[in-house]
Amino acid sequence: MRISETDDDNWFDDAAGRLIRPYTVSNGRTEPSIRMELLSMVIATGRRPHGHLGPDHSQALDLCSGVTTVAEIAARLRLPAVVAKILLSDLAGWGAVDTRAPDPMADNSNPAVLETIIYALKQRL
Repeated sequence: MRISETDDDNWFDDAAGRLIRPYTVSNGRTEPSIRMELLSMVIATGRRPHGHLGPDHSQALDLCSGVTTVAEIAARLRLPAVVAKILLSDLAGWGAVDTRAPDPMADNSNPAVLETIIYALKQRL
């Protein structure tokens, strides 16, 4: 069993996956404080929250340097979408990110849109 050596991967094992349970990342919370969809757009504002950011919040904030979706951030963090939403809602509450509802044309019940999301997620994992 090899545990990754880099700072970003301290809590990730190549064979076992993430070594910290998702509910630990969200401090036991199960609902984000701000409503977001998988296709909601997120971007960093350039403002840093006061105080120390935990590693998951820092990673999420770094991923928001350009406009991206909640689904993309969840995939890159290798976290369940609801946990990513909780992290992002914390960042939004601190003024570090802005969120925007998905374009009404991006109907998440459209099979083509869902297939595109699934394909993108598989490419990241």
